[in-house]
Amino acid sequence: MLLSILDLVGIAVFAASGALVGIAKRLDVFGVSLVGVTTGIGGGIVRDVLLGIHPPTSLQNWQNFSTALGACVVVLFFHPEIRRIRPGVLVLDAIGVGVFATGGAAIALSHGAGPLASTLIGATAAIGGGVIRDVLVNEMPLLLHRDLYAVPAILGAAIVTVGNAVNAPSVIALTTGVIVAAGLRLLALWRGWNLPIAPRITPQNE
Repeated sequence: MLLSILDLVGIAVFAASGALVGIAKRLDVFGVSLVGVTTGIGGGIVRDVLLGIHPPTSLQNWQNFSTALGACVVVLFFHPEIRRIRPGVLVLDAIGVGVFATGGAAIALSHGAGPLASTLIGATAAIGGGVIRDVLVNEMPLLLHRDLYAVPAILGAAIVTVGNAVNAPSVIALTTGVIVAAGLRLLALWRGWNLPIAPRITPQNE
């Protein structure tokens, strides 16, 4: 029950972030809603496609779709106020990363996926919506050049798969994964951590 509630919170926050990007890009109401809803449920759809779940759960479960759409409507009407509470939105976004990563890994394990596949599928569920959002608005995905985003997702998903391998209680594995993934994501935002980039190549004077 708790995981389901957190999952809906994650969908709402991701959808809100996508809608804010759509507003910043000056899209119309339909465009903002499309980007927002896709961001909210996109990761879950990709996860289900990888697991062979057809049609994807988010397209069958009205709660997921309506939560994402509702978040977009709220953003459309109150986006100046939402921008003012950005720190709180980032906290919920970090929790969403942890919930999607661990929940995605758990679902993958329950469908017979191996440890590596479950870890990658869980991470994909956490970051997939953001990648789709950036592609829709013609931006290089933030995953590739800013923020420590994928690493916390992979770590959270890996904790669930390791917990499953050692027969740890699922509640403990899920809770630990969410805390570690969300905590690392928040710490990275606070400290401005990013992965190192390749050094710039400067032409040599001959």
